[in-house]
Amino acid sequence: MGNTIKTGILLAGLTVLVMIIGNLLGGRQGMMIAFFFAVIMNFGSYWFSDKIVLKLYRAKPVSEAEAPQLHRWVRQLTQQAGLPMPKICVMPSESPNAFATGRNPEHAVVAVTQGILRLLSEDELKGVLAHELAHVKHRDILIGSIAATMAGAIMMIAYMARWAALFGGLGDRDDDGGGVIGLIAMSILAPIAAMLIQMAISRSREYAADAAGASYAGNPYGLAKALEKISSASKRIPMKAQPSTAHMFIMNPLSGKSMMNLFSTHPPVEKRIEKLTGQHYS
Repeated sequence: MGNTIKTGILLAGLTVLVMIIGNLLGGRQGMMIAFFFAVIMNFGSYWFSDKIVLKLYRAKPVSEAEAPQLHRWVRQLTQQAGLPMPKICVMPSESPNAFATGRNPEHAVVAVTQGILRLLSEDELKGVLAHELAHVKHRDILIGSIAATMAGAIMMIAYMARWAALFGGLGDRDDDGGGVIGLIAMSILAPIAAMLIQMAISRSREYAADAAGASYAGNPYGLAKALEKISSASKRIPMKAQPSTAHMFIMNPLSGKSMMNLFSTHPPVEKRIEKLTGQHYS
C-alpha cells in the first residue's frame, strides 16, 4: 500500500509541476492545456511506461530457446522470491547494466545488456537478476517507470520553456511582467525537481533491493562482486542513457558525468558493497 500512495503522490506532484510550467508558458490557457497534457501523460505512464523505456534502449525479448541459461536462472530466483516469471529482454549495449520495469509483478520485465552477460560469472549475474527481482517484489518498478516517463516529459517542457524565454515568452500575459524570468527559472528548476523526485524514490530502495536480492541468490558475494565489476567496466564503456531513466538501472549509467553526480539516483557503490558484505570496501 505504501508504494501505491507514493505513486499517487508522485503523479499528483508532477501534474501540478506541469501545470505551473504551462501557466508560465501561456497563462491560464497554457495551464489548462498543461492539465490535459498531464492527464494523458498520467494515463500513458501507468499503462505504457514500461514499453516506452524498453523501446528507448532497444531492449528485445529473448525466448527460452535463445537464452536457456538466463531463463533457468531467472526461474530459480523467481521461485525463491515467490514471484511469477517475468519477461526477459536484452539490450544491445556493451556497457554492463540491468533494470526491471512493468506496472506489477504479473507484467514485469527484466532487461539486461549484452555487456553484462559477457562480463559477469554465473553467481554474479544471479546476484544482479535477484536485485532486479527484489525491485519487482517490492513493487518499485511501477513508480520507477512512471518517474522516468514523467521526468522525461518535464525535461522536454523545460527545454521548450528555455526557447520560449529566449523569444520573450509565448503570447500575451495578464500579469505585470517577469514572465521571461519565470520561464528561465522554471526551465532550470523543473529538471532539478524531476531528478530530486527520482533520487528520493530510488536511493533508499537500492539498499533494500540489494539485501533482498542477496537473500534470493543465497549469498551476498555474487552481487557485491558484480557491483564492483559493473562500476569499473562502466567507466571504460559508458552507456548512452537518458538522465530521466538513470534511477531504473542497477547502477547509475551517468556516473562520472559532471553535474549528474549532484543528482545521483544511487548510493555510492562502496557503501552498497559494505552493507552487503559487512566489510570495509576500498
